[in-house]
Amino acid sequence: MNKKPVFAIFLATGWIGLSEFVRNELLFKSYWVHHYQSMGIVFPSQPVNNAVWAIWSLLLAIVIYILGQKYTLVHTFLLSWFVGFVLMWVVIGNMGVLPFGILVWAIPWSLLEVFVAAFMIKKMS
Repeated sequence: MNKKPVFAIFLATGWIGLSEFVRNELLFKSYWVHHYQSMGIVFPSQPVNNAVWAIWSLLLAIVIYILGQKYTLVHTFLLSWFVGFVLMWVVIGNMGVLPFGILVWAIPWSLLEVFVAAFMIKKMS
């Protein structure tokens, strides 16, 4: 098995995880916490939740790799962003726990996040 794709997937996983951590834990955690408190629930930030986000980051990187085998960088980026983020926002919006105001920052940030991950994977594999 060629090790380049595996390395590219893990590097992209690290980038996605770092991006998510900076956005949701360092920059906007108080926004999430206050939003959840306003609904009478606690924002889930236990270690097990972070482990699930690490798995999500790996799965998104795998999706990017698979799509990148068939599509151009732009198509890979757009399809991956739609699968990884738009569908997630639809689900958590439907569950009533998405603070819609955060999308002003989350949309451009997530676009950059996925583009960089797709670029890394396309260039390295």
